[in-house]
Amino acid sequence: MNTAVPSLKVHSDDNVSIVLTAGGLPAGTELDTGAVLKEDVPFGHKVALADIEKGGAVIRYGVTIGLALQPLEKGAWVNEHMIMLPEAPHLESLKAPAVAPKSLPPLEGYTFEGYRNADGSVGTRNLLGISISVQCVAGVVEHAVKRIREELLPNYPNVDDVVPLTHSYGCGVAINATDAYIPIRTIKNIALNPNFGGEVMVVALGCEKLRPEMIMTKGDDKATSMYLQDEGLSGFSAMVDDILLQARMHLERLNNRQRETCPVSDLVVGMQCGGSDAFSGITANPMLGAAADLIVRAGGSVMFSEVTEVRDSVHLLPPRAASADVVEKLVSEMAWYDAYLDKGGADRSANTTPGNKAGGLSGIVEKSLGSVAKSGSSPIVDVIGPGERLRRKGLTFAATPAGDFVCGTLQLAAGMNLHIFTTGRGTPYNLPTTPTIKVATNSTLAARWFDIMDVDAGRIASGEISVEEGGWELFRLILDIASGRCKTAADKLGIRNDLVLFNPAPIT
Repeated sequence: MNTAVPSLKVHSDDNVSIVLTAGGLPAGTELDTGAVLKEDVPFGHKVALADIEKGGAVIRYGVTIGLALQPLEKGAWVNEHMIMLPEAPHLESLKAPAVAPKSLPPLEGYTFEGYRNADGSVGTRNLLGISISVQCVAGVVEHAVKRIREELLPNYPNVDDVVPLTHSYGCGVAINATDAYIPIRTIKNIALNPNFGGEVMVVALGCEKLRPEMIMTKGDDKATSMYLQDEGLSGFSAMVDDILLQARMHLERLNNRQRETCPVSDLVVGMQCGGSDAFSGITANPMLGAAADLIVRAGGSVMFSEVTEVRDSVHLLPPRAASADVVEKLVSEMAWYDAYLDKGGADRSANTTPGNKAGGLSGIVEKSLGSVAKSGSSPIVDVIGPGERLRRKGLTFAATPAGDFVCGTLQLAAGMNLHIFTTGRGTPYNLPTTPTIKVATNSTLAARWFDIMDVDAGRIASGEISVEEGGWELFRLILDIASGRCKTAADKLGIRNDLVLFNPAPIT
């Protein structure tokens, strides 16, 4: 009787496989690959399928993810302490394809119920967002928001919520520094997110460097602003009352919005991963990639992001570039981030967290190969910088840092109206501004965090569903969540994370 234990070998050229058994496997276990474990190996971690000499390639996904720091015997546990990173792909070698990639066949007949805005964009929520120009006023705004929820919102049943768009910028900053445009345009573009219905409301202090007029769009007669240092305001209560007075005008207009049937081409979906593990690139991220292809085929927009989690797989992207301009922008953003990390005395290896390593990811190359799977197989139509708004429908690379909150904030500024977040280690992350669907990479996490995760992608690893079936399942859930027919797990629990700006500019 064959007692060999199943493991997961991703590519025929791989010389490692992944332990699939929850809780890990003890030394002496024989795998279905023929390897016998030399030591205990944790769940999700790699086992050498052949002897690997010192300096030899450790191969997963058919790609070298690292070089062995010591001889590794067949059956050895292969972890981050045993390999070093290979050299990153050279940016100067990236070239546009001679022939532009073909678009995937169109997908018709799918819609969702959204809120149509005057500029043509569509919201999946109907929110009043209150921006601030400086952190100093955040406490006052949050107090006002509490009162708005208690006193005003019950009178406006079509408005989902009021959200304080707080941040740590505005005071003591070098407002004209080279990279100051990044946090400034991010704050401005967040206020223009389709889930806020074009209602821009800014609360300022008065002495800060970031002025409300730098946040508001010129000529927008619906935008309002106020300064707490205004001499006409006497005391805290007057400040709060003035915020409520302005909020009431915005709520009146927002309450007139109604959901209507919209094509999938009005969806702007941001895809992200955090707390990744060895299954991220096998289950959840490919599932997102399959769903991304369906959205793009239906005319919608998808963003994938996280520069340091694309950098080591960047050579895979130019063949999918819709134009030479896309490759040029991709190289420019990657080079900018390389220089940014170098200036800070860091490199791409700093991306991989202790949790990633505990989950079986030995380094950033392995993590990157799994991360890009979120992008699916559609042509890449554009590359945008941090804080920029989306320009084209289709698949876009949004060049953001990989930090969860920073990436989510920048995707929100780009115009995202629905967010999808994969995790293998687990995170309660949720944006208050956008529905956030969380996908567990493995069934162990999905069962343990049964009321925080929305989708169990671990069923792909077990063979219960295929990647394609998972993509369709996620696609249909996206339409239901976008339409307000059901809520995400985090929204049911009322979990909220702060927005976090990316500010590479100096603070004075």
